[in-house]
Amino acid sequence: MIQVGDTLPASTLMEYSEVEGEGCSIGPNPVPVDKATAGKTIALFALPGAFTPTCSAKHVPGYLEKAEEFKAAGVDEIWCVSVNDAFVMGAWARDQKTAGKVRMLGDGDATFAKATGLTLDLNGKGLGLRSNRYSMLVRDGKVVTLNIEAPGKFEVSDAATLLAQAKAA
Repeated sequence: MIQVGDTLPASTLMEYSEVEGEGCSIGPNPVPVDKATAGKTIALFALPGAFTPTCSAKHVPGYLEKAEEFKAAGVDEIWCVSVNDAFVMGAWARDQKTAGKVRMLGDGDATFAKATGLTLDLNGKGLGLRSNRYSMLVRDGKVVTLNIEAPGKFEVSDAATLLAQAKAA
C-alpha cells in the first residue's frame, strides 16, 4: 500500500473535457499522473464511485466549498479520483458544478487504485473493484499526507481534514 513519502504510481487517469483546449479535444483526455503532478501541490481525494449518496452530498461539496482555502494554503489543484470512466466523471462534474475548482478524474479499470494498494472489493455487491475512500496531499508527485477512511465512516477523507494538513505542511 502507498505510504507517506512514496511517489504516486506511474499511471494515467482520464478526464472528460467539455471544450477543446491546448492539446485536448472534447471528450476523454489522458492525464499522466507523473506529468500532471510535477512541480505542483495536489489535494487528492478518492471515492468508490460517482453519484453515490455520501460522495455527492458530502465529499465533493465539501471540497468545492473549501476550494479557495485550499488555493490560499498553496494547493495548485484539487483532484477527485473514482473508479468510473471519464464520461461518468464528466457527467458528475456537471451535476456537482466542479468546473475550475475540482478536477474529476476517472480510473476506469482501477489501475491507479490497484497500483496504490487502496482498493475496495465490491464484487459481491455487483460493483466490482473500486477505490477505498481516502485523501492525500501530494507535492511534486510524492505523498505528503495520507488519510484512509475506515469502511462506512466519514472522518478523515473530508475536505476539512485535508485542508488542515495542507495549511500545516
